[in-house]
Amino acid sequence: MFNQKNIPEVKIGLLAVSRDCFPIALSRRRKQAVAAACQKLNLPVIELETIIENEKDGLKALEEIKQKGINALAIYLGNFGPEGPTTMVAQKFGGPVMLAAAAEETGADLFDGRGDAYCGVLNASYSVGLRQLKIHIPEYPAGTADDVARMIEEFVPIARAWLGLKNLKIFSFGPRPQDFYACNAPIKPLFDLGVEIMENSELDLYDVYLKAAGSPEIKAVAADMARELGTGNNYPELLDKLAQYEVALLNFMEKNLGAEKYGVFANKCWPAFEPYFGFVPCYVNSRLAARGIPVACEVDIYGALSEYLLTCVTEMPATLLDINNTVPQDMYEKNKKKIGEYKLTDLFMGFHCGNTASCCLLQPAIGYQLIMHRLLEPEQKPEITRGTIEGRIKPGQVTIFRLQGTADTQLRSYLAHGEVLDVEPQSFGSIGVFGIKEMGRFYRHVLIEKRFPHHTAVGFKAAGRVLFALLRMLGIKEVYYNQPAALPYPTENPF
Repeated sequence: MFNQKNIPEVKIGLLAVSRDCFPIALSRRRKQAVAAACQKLNLPVIELETIIENEKDGLKALEEIKQKGINALAIYLGNFGPEGPTTMVAQKFGGPVMLAAAAEETGADLFDGRGDAYCGVLNASYSVGLRQLKIHIPEYPAGTADDVARMIEEFVPIARAWLGLKNLKIFSFGPRPQDFYACNAPIKPLFDLGVEIMENSELDLYDVYLKAAGSPEIKAVAADMARELGTGNNYPELLDKLAQYEVALLNFMEKNLGAEKYGVFANKCWPAFEPYFGFVPCYVNSRLAARGIPVACEVDIYGALSEYLLTCVTEMPATLLDINNTVPQDMYEKNKKKIGEYKLTDLFMGFHCGNTASCCLLQPAIGYQLIMHRLLEPEQKPEITRGTIEGRIKPGQVTIFRLQGTADTQLRSYLAHGEVLDVEPQSFGSIGVFGIKEMGRFYRHVLIEKRFPHHTAVGFKAAGRVLFALLRMLGIKEVYYNQPAALPYPTENPF
C-alpha cells in the first residue's frame, strides 16, 4: 500500500473574479456550477465566497484563503474579470495557480448573460507576463462548468508536484561517483527551483547506521519485511541488518527536514558501502520508494528529484532504472506476438540492481547483486552483496522522465510514454523489457544529443501531460519528447 505522508495534500480554492461593468451575479452563478461539478468528481476543491472586482476584494480573498488552509488556487473568470486585481492575488498567494474561464452557455441569453471571459483570459495573460508569474493555463482554458471541473482535476497532480518540489529537501550521502560524471551535475539549479539539499559523507551514513543499533523499531520493521517478502525471503538472517538501515534513514530524515516538509535521498551504494555495512541497500531503497520517499542510487540527486516528481504526479511508487541494454534479435523474434508493432529499435531493457518497490514486480524475491559480487566477492558465496529485491517489472503503462541540471547550470528535461511488455527479460535485478515508440531516434537525438545520463525515473502510469504542464509552470525551457517518425529532430540526418 502506497504511503502518502511524504507528498502534499492539495486543497484547491475556487476563486471567481468579475469585472465591475459586468453582472457579479453571472460570475457567482457560474462559480457555483463549477463547484458542483467538482463535487461530482470528488475533487479537493473549496469554494471561496469572495468574488474579486477590485484590489480590496483581492486582499479579502487572500485572508479567506489563509483561513481555509488553501494551498492551490483555481482562478475562474466567470465574466471578463479585472486582470490587475486577479494577477495581484496570484502573485501574493505564492502557491500554484491555474486560470480558467467560462464559456457562454446559450445563444438565447447573449445580452445580460454574456460574460466575455474568452476575451478576459487574453488580458489576464498579459498581466501574468507583466508580473513575471508562472501559472498553469489549460490547453483550451474556456469551457462549461463540467469542462472547467475537468481542467481542475488535471491541475490537482500538477499542484501536488509543485507543492512537493517547493517544500523538498534532498539528502545525499557520499561523494558523487567519478565513474558516473553524469551524476555530478551542479546543485545550483536545485536552488533555482526552490529545492533544498543537504550533502553528507559516507562516514556520516555509517555513523547514523551504527547509532541506530538496538532501536526498538528494528524488530517490527524486520517482521514487516518478512511479511512483504513471503516466499521470496531468501535470507531471513539478513533482515535485522536491513531493518536497522531503514530505521536509520527514516530517523535521519525526521531529525533533519528542518524548514522543509518532504524528503528524498540520493545515496552512495557501492563499492565501499558493502564491506562496512555488510549488505547492499537496494531492498531498503525499494521499501522507502513504496512509502513515497525515493532513494536514488549512486548519489543521483537529479534522479531522486525526478522520481519524487513522478511520485507526486502519479501517487504511486516510482523507480530509477538504467536505460540499460538492447533486446537481442532472437528474443525479439521469439516474442513477436507479445511485442506487436514495436520495431526492435523501439525496445530496450530497463534495469537496476534491485531498487524497485516489490508491488511493481512479479514474484519479488531478495537476492544478491551479481555485478558487485563479481567485484567484491569473486568466487565466494554471496555475503556482503546480498540485499537486492529482484523480479520482472510488471507489464503495463509507464512514463520515463528526467529533470536534469546541466554542466552550465541550466535545467532541461525529457519525458516519454511507453509500456513494460509481457516479455521475460531472461536476466537479473529489477528488470523489464520496455517499448517506446521511436525510442531509437529519441535515444540518439535527445538522450545522447542533449547529454542526459544513463538513469531514468520510471512512473507506472501515463503522466506525460501533467508533467509537461508542470515543467512549463516551473519555467523549464528545454523539454523533449519522443517525436513521431514524420517529425524529424533538428539534428537528424535528412538523407
